[in-house]
Amino acid sequence: MSHNTRILVIEDDEGVRETLITLLGEAGYTVEAAADGPPAIVLAKRSPFHLYMIDLRLPSISGIEIMAQIKKINPEAVCIVLTAYATIELSVQAMRAGAFDFISKPFQIDVVLNLVKNAIEFNRLKLENRSLKKIVRDKYRFENMVGSSPEMNRVYELIERVSDSDSTILIQGESGTGKEIVAKTIHYNSTRRDKPLIPINCGAIPEALIESELFGHEKGAFTGATNSRTGRFELAHGGTIFLDEIGELPVSLQVKLLRVLQEQSFERVGGVKSIQVDVRIVAATNQDLEKAIDEKRFREDLYYRLNVIPITIPPLRKRKDDIPLLVDHFIDKFNQKKNKRVRGISSEAISLLLKYYWPGNIRELENLVERMMVLMKDPEMITTEDVPEKLIMSRRKTLPFHFELPEEGIVFAETVSAFENQILDLSLSRANGVKNRAAQLLHMNRTTLVEKLKKRRITAAAQQAVSQQFYREEGEETL
Repeated sequence: MSHNTRILVIEDDEGVRETLITLLGEAGYTVEAAADGPPAIVLAKRSPFHLYMIDLRLPSISGIEIMAQIKKINPEAVCIVLTAYATIELSVQAMRAGAFDFISKPFQIDVVLNLVKNAIEFNRLKLENRSLKKIVRDKYRFENMVGSSPEMNRVYELIERVSDSDSTILIQGESGTGKEIVAKTIHYNSTRRDKPLIPINCGAIPEALIESELFGHEKGAFTGATNSRTGRFELAHGGTIFLDEIGELPVSLQVKLLRVLQEQSFERVGGVKSIQVDVRIVAATNQDLEKAIDEKRFREDLYYRLNVIPITIPPLRKRKDDIPLLVDHFIDKFNQKKNKRVRGISSEAISLLLKYYWPGNIRELENLVERMMVLMKDPEMITTEDVPEKLIMSRRKTLPFHFELPEEGIVFAETVSAFENQILDLSLSRANGVKNRAAQLLHMNRTTLVEKLKKRRITAAAQQAVSQQFYREEGEETL
């Protein structure tokens, strides 16, 4: 095994010191040694070691005091204490001073090597975890959120003000606007940043399983529950739970979520024990929850509990000034990811992007930039030739239909209504009856589409009733 790992042995007993130098050297470690505290401190100041092995009783200073001085020099120092006088009191004292573990003399070779290996691995994992957390925190710093439009600056200001509070937050915005990034930015800029951020998409999990996902279950709670399971709320203890697409949560579970918000406690499925948690809730939705309340799909009391601090993310079409910045950001991202050297995008191509409606928002823009970079003709610059024809066609200034006003004129309301019905039918046909997709094709909210379809059904039913009444009356007169 190749270690490239440096160990400092601080031991006044020459026999023990030489034994450790030989043993650890043969195991592949780089070893230096000192017979007392002062020369050990000189070595420690010269350059840090991965591991310090310190005798508790040294000629001029105790091992506990040496360990304290070393930790001032190197706060990440991992120390193993050596002692020929192993007592519970000394062990507790050493551990309280920050020792990883202690070894009693005389020691066994395999015990020493295993403990050294474990201590070094522990320190590696600790430093790696700290590094990963720093990467995540850096990724979700405010300055790494892309956009400088007035709309986004208002969002940044609000995030900065609410991050350190424990208040529940409701993030609202269309699909693809970056609601999850906002939730992560809030968490990683809060005092809970070192605790878990646990996401759950309430619309992506079958209704029969979502309760277990949220709150966990006990063994035997239902068919297939062969083991107990910890739910997302327990996993998020001390941190944040991100409830994405909260508008899709079944009404039956909204009551239980309300209780968690009120009492910070719940029971697992099939359990009787109340579990207490300390969790901050950040929810997100692309739905109009107030309309969902009117339609009895969402509880009003839960809405007001969630909507303590609302954050609304503007759609991309309302922050088009940010498109050039976002394109540059995605070009940098895919240059690294795909090992490319694209310098940028032409002003003519950007002009085309600025004219587009962007129903899929930032997610659609990111996918488009990736596609253009994969298929681009010029290896260094994205041009108008790389912009998909579909995007260009969608922004033609001409009307998408031909209409001539007849000499005798028209009944405006009836003509508009007939044309609207035709558009609704075409969109539903193109979307194979899927209302979400049909609404996207028409660049409208799904709830607006549903209301129009409902109104059309009511109008058609009323017309049919009038017609039936007319024919009944006509029939009676004929008779």
